[in-house]
Amino acid sequence: MTQMVASQVPDGSKARRVYLLLRDEILGGLLVPGDSLPGELRLAELHGVSRVTIRRALDGLMADGLIERRAGSGTVVRAPGAQPGQIVADFATLMPQLRRMAEETTARLLSFSYGAPPPHIAEALGLPEGTRVQRAVRLRLSAGLPFSHLTTHVPDAIAQGYSEADLATTPLFRLLERRGVVVDHARQTVSAVLATPEVAEALEVSVGAALISLTRVVYDADGQGVEHLAALYRPDRFRLEMTLNRVGTADARHWAPVIVGGTGDKAGP
Repeated sequence: MTQMVASQVPDGSKARRVYLLLRDEILGGLLVPGDSLPGELRLAELHGVSRVTIRRALDGLMADGLIERRAGSGTVVRAPGAQPGQIVADFATLMPQLRRMAEETTARLLSFSYGAPPPHIAEALGLPEGTRVQRAVRLRLSAGLPFSHLTTHVPDAIAQGYSEADLATTPLFRLLERRGVVVDHARQTVSAVLATPEVAEALEVSVGAALISLTRVVYDADGQGVEHLAALYRPDRFRLEMTLNRVGTADARHWAPVIVGGTGDKAGP
């Protein structure tokens, strides 16, 4: 299983574009370890940029450990190195894995407040007008490296059961259980977004870097929303995978996810 390395995205839109194109070719196997890259002048011609821009892109790839400069050989592709603390999750059993992740990693509380929820969150949680929520922003780290930025909204009636200090030291799902919340189901979506300045600083990436976006709304048995989570993950430190089997017969054959060892847990970090 290939492990990705920490992203060192260069500043400047042109350098970032060249960097990402070359990085994708290396990580996607189009360029393999030992392959030589064209010279700076040729790369500049191919991408329609200056040699200074090419050097910035190559510096980023070198910082990532994806290339090296060899005397007499030019710039050569290296094998991607292992990234300490990288998280790999199977999409088919994502919920129990996220729960374990919360117990096996550390979190840093960045902000904590009470107030009116944004309209889209109030609607998702099914909250009546005037309901206050607790908003908490946490940074989760693996092996001391930041990999996710978590923003949670919890209805005030539930959140009053634990303190800011509790949230800084205990996974949220544990606090919800302690409050007596019985989770029944959740709705989850995965997309991609670009890092804003605040998030980029926390996750130690460049502004505008691509992030995995996971939004989850958790409900109790009565269908009442008890948690809204907006999670942003560094794609070089968090990866979603899924194993598929070909099932069915004749024209009804289709791909189905392989679900192994699911625990039924529905609440996560």
